[in-house]
Amino acid sequence: MSPSDKDPATELAALEAKLDTLIDQFNQLKNENKSLKIRQDVLVKEKAKLLEKTTLAKTRVEAMIARLKAMEND
Repeated sequence: MSPSDKDPATELAALEAKLDTLIDQFNQLKNENKSLKIRQDVLVKEKAKLLEKTTLAKTRVEAMIARLKAMEND
């Protein structure tokens, strides 16, 4: 019996199984992608907050240094 002599019902069942596997993989990847996008959004917001805090801290330190230099010159 050659491969071309296979039962059409068996071939159809095999194709359906492959399709089901592909659909499951697609759904898994879609969910993973959604989770990664959400995580990326969280990280981007966190980075923005950290940059803001860093800028504020830098400004405060520069102001303190300026005051110290002014006290030094008096």
